[in-house]
Amino acid sequence: MAKRDYYETLGVQKGAGGDDLKKAYRKLAMRYHPDRNPGDTEAETKFKEINEAYDVLKDDQKRAAYDRFGHQAFEGGGPGRAGGFDFSGGFADIFDEMFGDFMGGASGRRGRGAAGRGADLRYNLEITLEDAFRGKKASIRVPSSEACEACSGTGAEGGAEPVTCPTCGGVGKVRAQQGFFTIERTCPTCAGAGRIIKDPCRVCGGTGRTRGDKTLEVNIPAGVEDGTRVRLAGEGEAGLRGAPPGDLYIFLSIRPHRFFERDGADLYCKATIPMTVAALGGPIEVPTIDGSRARVTIPPGTQSGTDIRLRMKGMSILRSTLRGDMYVQVQVETPKNLSKRQRELLQEFEDTGAHETTHPESHGFFSRVKDFLDSAIHPGKKD
Repeated sequence: MAKRDYYETLGVQKGAGGDDLKKAYRKLAMRYHPDRNPGDTEAETKFKEINEAYDVLKDDQKRAAYDRFGHQAFEGGGPGRAGGFDFSGGFADIFDEMFGDFMGGASGRRGRGAAGRGADLRYNLEITLEDAFRGKKASIRVPSSEACEACSGTGAEGGAEPVTCPTCGGVGKVRAQQGFFTIERTCPTCAGAGRIIKDPCRVCGGTGRTRGDKTLEVNIPAGVEDGTRVRLAGEGEAGLRGAPPGDLYIFLSIRPHRFFERDGADLYCKATIPMTVAALGGPIEVPTIDGSRARVTIPPGTQSGTDIRLRMKGMSILRSTLRGDMYVQVQVETPKNLSKRQRELLQEFEDTGAHETTHPESHGFFSRVKDFLDSAIHPGKKD
């Protein structure tokens, strides 16, 4: 029976590039793989055909020979032995590259050393803004797993050492013949560890670890910000049967403050002052993050929204002796619930004042409004 054209077998054009070949090969190989079609001889035949085609076309030299001479280029034990389909070298590498862990390939072997490592843990810790300013030592209690004391973490009764797995001989993988192929899988007896425990520890059931809580001291440096992550290496869950423990990650959140808002190393504090202080000026006192008070002089004529800067009164800067600045955000309060006498005094002030001098902003605004309305009513009039 004549062989099908290799390009036709993979469903690609003759000038297809390497990426297109690989994409087509992977799609077909997954579709017709014997594991997905047990007992289907037609699928097995197709699987052999697409692998034979890809083995030739992926190699530039073999592909050039095939393009020139067709299937005759590989007959009689010719280059690449494609007609005999030699699995001893290239195809095993192809399959390992394409499927990796699916067939227990190279990526699976690389990951074997990390098997059994304890899980990483996360702990959310809320602190105050003052704690973030000064830094602190916090004591936390973390639910976790620890190495079993009864077996010293080995998982074997009395702390005995595990023995070599009799199924895989310590390799961690077993091979099985399936049709034309030799399939390699993780050993079902030892789960890839290569060793087993004959007499499991009665305390931990052979896992080498027990559940419990542990108390840890955490150093929080001055200047940390909301969302900072602190890593404690080796303080996560214990590993299985003596494997390395995981890590503990502490995520910091900073509780909202009743006076201060933070922006990096700078702090903002809103200060509401009476209209009279804003107009006449005068001293006020504001709190600072270090627990002291700061005296601030309000200049006469201060408007709402004015920021007054206090240098080096902000937050600590991480790993530095410097500090940010603090900004006092002035808000002027309009008086209400006035007495009769207070109303009279304000009315007297209103009657005697020259608004362009005492209220330049509002005077300018209403002058512009008047000009705008005049120009709308009399379009030809110049401003």
